[in-house]
Amino acid sequence: MRLAVYAFYGFALGLLLVGLRELLFSFEENRCSMTYMFEYPEYRRVPLPRRVARQYPSYGLYLYGEGAYAQETRGLKLTGAPVLFLPGNAGSYKQARSLGSVALRKAENLERGIHMNVFTIDFNEELVALYGGSLRRQTQFLHESIKAILRLYKDRPDPPTGVVLVGHSMGGVVARALFTLARFNPRLVSLIITQASPHQAPVLSVDPYILEFYSTVRNRWATNAEDFRNITVLSVGGGYLDFQVRSGLTALSCPIDDLNKMSVVVTAVPRTWVSTDHISIVWCKELVLATVRAFFDLIEPETGQFTESPEKRMSVLNYHFFRHPVLQPGEAQEDPVTFSAPPEAWKEVNTLRLFYTAPKEAQVKYFLFALSSRRKAYSHFHCRSNNMEMTSWLYGCTQMSGSMCVQAIDLSSETELLPAYKAVTVKISELMSVSHLIIDASNPSGGQFLVECELQREQSLTVSVQVPHTLSFGLTVSDISINSSGLLHTLLLQDFHQVYQAFRITVMSHCKTTKDRLPSVYRVRVPWFQEDSFAMASIPSVSEIYSMLHTSRPDNTSSALLQLHTAPNCQYKVSIRTSFPKVLGQILRFCGPVLPVYSAVVLLLMIRAQLSSIKRLGHPVGMQEAMSKSLQVHKLELPVLLLLLLLRQSWFHDVWSSLGLPGVDTLPLNSVESISQDPKASMQEWPRLVSPLLCVLGAAIAFWGSTVLRVSVYFLSFFLAPLHRPSVSRDCGTLRLHTQILLIVSLSVLGGVTCGALALMVSTLLHLYRVLKLQMTERSLSHMLNLAPQKVSQNTENGFHGSDSHSKSKECNGSPLLSESVLQDVRDDLELHFSLSTMLTLTMMFSAPSLIHWKNNLRYWVHLDPDPCWPHIVPLLISSVLLINCNTDTLLRRTDVFATLTLPPALERLITALLPPLHALKTDRAGWSRPQGNRTPFSAIA
Repeated sequence: MRLAVYAFYGFALGLLLVGLRELLFSFEENRCSMTYMFEYPEYRRVPLPRRVARQYPSYGLYLYGEGAYAQETRGLKLTGAPVLFLPGNAGSYKQARSLGSVALRKAENLERGIHMNVFTIDFNEELVALYGGSLRRQTQFLHESIKAILRLYKDRPDPPTGVVLVGHSMGGVVARALFTLARFNPRLVSLIITQASPHQAPVLSVDPYILEFYSTVRNRWATNAEDFRNITVLSVGGGYLDFQVRSGLTALSCPIDDLNKMSVVVTAVPRTWVSTDHISIVWCKELVLATVRAFFDLIEPETGQFTESPEKRMSVLNYHFFRHPVLQPGEAQEDPVTFSAPPEAWKEVNTLRLFYTAPKEAQVKYFLFALSSRRKAYSHFHCRSNNMEMTSWLYGCTQMSGSMCVQAIDLSSETELLPAYKAVTVKISELMSVSHLIIDASNPSGGQFLVECELQREQSLTVSVQVPHTLSFGLTVSDISINSSGLLHTLLLQDFHQVYQAFRITVMSHCKTTKDRLPSVYRVRVPWFQEDSFAMASIPSVSEIYSMLHTSRPDNTSSALLQLHTAPNCQYKVSIRTSFPKVLGQILRFCGPVLPVYSAVVLLLMIRAQLSSIKRLGHPVGMQEAMSKSLQVHKLELPVLLLLLLLRQSWFHDVWSSLGLPGVDTLPLNSVESISQDPKASMQEWPRLVSPLLCVLGAAIAFWGSTVLRVSVYFLSFFLAPLHRPSVSRDCGTLRLHTQILLIVSLSVLGGVTCGALALMVSTLLHLYRVLKLQMTERSLSHMLNLAPQKVSQNTENGFHGSDSHSKSKECNGSPLLSESVLQDVRDDLELHFSLSTMLTLTMMFSAPSLIHWKNNLRYWVHLDPDPCWPHIVPLLISSVLLINCNTDTLLRRTDVFATLTLPPALERLITALLPPLHALKTDRAGWSRPQGNRTPFSAIA
């Protein structure tokens, strides 16, 4: 039986480790380029009013500088456009150096004389993702910092009216929380860029202040959406390398018609195309360059300050973060376009495709595609070139003169930048006034490049393929072969729209001839969210693409697409199979934060099983056996499912709220958040196997965590044994009544004056000391019984009952007669206290963030305010101190008192809950015997 239990939990641990490996280590290496400072960075502290400095002693405001610029700004006489960087959870204010250094280098290369002043806030590296008590204080200090920054420009002729905010992680959430302050003027901030900020929900909800803060921010932006339409917010997610804040949480919830609120994953940002982890998103050179370029395009040359036009902000951000068209933001398209090239520069293409290699010599070259005879047969025209200069290169001729075009319209605005080349696709049916398509293949600078163009039929280049089921475990494969005679193929991945799906896509390419070709680009496109990912491959090659989703489909109208930018006249074979390890990784990515809750529930059920065993058998079963018996998924899942179904009913939800009961603080496990901006979008259902799987994984964590604690206590007892006198009594480590009362009062005062988590840690360590004493006693008794087998035999023949051994062992340093029953009593107590200590340790771990925050700020204040543990922790402190004296006899003695009573079930449950702590207050005197025969106590503590 024990072997089967270990095998089951070993298998569950294996699943957990496989999922963790896929979540943490199985993705590509970080391909971001590092940003470097050319001169030594300096952070000049900005003075704040005395009132602000006294109110926020642990915070600070700094101005970033390097070299000569740092010397020029020593007196804080500033002329640039202000940008304020907000660090996130445990983040340093010095993380602003990447943004500040790149902005400084960019300004030095410009002739217009515009530049930026980059400020940064020191939030004392607080753990605000785990302790929400500081979020409100950070928001208020941010407000004071913005006012202090604007005061530095008051003597300028054109002072800035607002500040641009760049928030990393929780700093982005704090930036949006500014608008919840009663005295905040929304005109002080018109642009917010957030990096890996969890806007949808907190990553971990470990205290009520985080939930309250998120609820306030969410309600403010939802109820006042019309007031915030002119405020531009761009949220950038890190992709799959960021396992701390998944990109689905970075999506902004806003009305569908509010175009000033934008969300994107960094893998889809033009010229970036890489995934970043949670820290590297701050210093990733590719993303920092895109951000700085956008900032400089947003600065008005006349005033040197950021534009106040929402339309221009949206245009610039779309250009740098979503689509990189030919026209720069603010440029007017020349219409119509006239040509003055000589006749020899023009060449008409009579085939369906064009493959052209520009020579190294500078020349002017135009290619013409006639459309008159091809409109009915072909639907689209596609063209690509590895000439990455974003200039106009595709035109529609509206007036011909012989073999030359005299006048045309520019069609290059739909050009998008891909990792290997630029590409453009136009729909022929929309070009009724155009007689010819013109490709400008001129190379005035003498650079060599390739141009490939073709006419396409959409029906022949779009293929639907059914993806395998998630539970196929990779045994089912969907294959499709493409005999590529075109440049672009699209695979519609039917039913690929849920976050728990994960596929390994293998693309094999083979060409009969070898010649210079542009590389293939494979793009996984998600229509409902900007989370596209790209992969490049040479020809021939075998490429593997692991495809998952950051967000589920908000409706039933679309699925993910796989776009293949292929080489002509080559063969491609695409194989799609489910990747079960990646599925486990996705489950942990989305539901991993709730695993500690499952572990806590399993531990409570384990203690219940042990108390039930004491009731029936007179002694507790082992932790492993109790955990295996208590893991009954149906008893856990059915009540939770029923409650969630009832909470979806408005009448039940109203009754629930009127009773003051807490709301559902996280998203249900059987649904995922919809990133749709439409509030009526339907929620997508998780498979029913996810929640039981999480229960098993949580049980595995509890099982092996308790095993590690047991082994640790066992070895720690060896080191502490020389410091303690040998003991053979089960009462070692217990406390007298007055000592317990003094401890309860002292811990309550300690928690109220300093930090509740500190008092909980002390009580947990006291209980752990009781376990250590029992462990040392158990080892001492075992050794003594091994050394005195004859005495043991004699004791056994005389027959020692539990009450006899108890009456003969009153003090830790006493000398009772040894027997197997005494050893069994100690082992029973050890099993019970191991379970209680494991539960208390888990509770202490949940309260650790507030303890760490209190310790880091101890030099500023002694009392933690607000304290998420106080005063709710007082009952737990009392219980933990009283349970130190608890043993199996304590739980059984009440049977003798109430065996003949017939009580109502409700009163029986109340007495069951109250009696063990009350009996624990008694000193252990001899007198009550262990129950005999079929006499059983009331129901165990639940």
